[in-house]
Amino acid sequence: MDAGYLTVSHQARQVGSEVTLGKPKSEASNRVIALDHNTITVLRRHRAQARTPLRSQPVGYLFPNGWGEPIRPDSITHLFRTLNDQAGLPPIRLHDLRHGAASLSLAAGNDLKTVQDLLGHASIVLTADTYTSVLPTLAHQTAEATARLVLDAARTTATRLRPKRRPHRTTGRRLITVGRRAATHAA
Repeated sequence: MDAGYLTVSHQARQVGSEVTLGKPKSEASNRVIALDHNTITVLRRHRAQARTPLRSQPVGYLFPNGWGEPIRPDSITHLFRTLNDQAGLPPIRLHDLRHGAASLSLAAGNDLKTVQDLLGHASIVLTADTYTSVLPTLAHQTAEATARLVLDAARTTATRLRPKRRPHRTTGRRLITVGRRAATHAA
């Protein structure tokens, strides 16, 4: 936490009533995730309060059960459903939070590669295929941002490339446009 990163190196899997700890399912799932300062503050506060009933020392897991062991995945799912229902929110799965985080990351302007790394996807194609529904909502923002860059560059370049204008000579005639034809008349 001092460096502001979370390292994903293990995961708890539950089959029936048995919980095992093991490596994540793919090499890309082993990852380091940068944390914002608000999250770090909350995690530090939580860690300081995380104590086993038998010891007053902090336990090895950030989110332990009462015996200092990892919380069972089904317990987390049950707690999430309970809190979701109590809040009166539409029913969503705990896994949907992962999708929400990816969507918010894209909406914040992060690129697809960054979101792929955040999620631990082995392929950017999987990330793109999964989150293409979010991308159209960002299309206008992207178009506007790109246009701003192009126009800014054009203004800067045009200023440097534009030749100095010579003053026009006055001929005593002026151009009058009528429909599609132009005629010159003496002034």
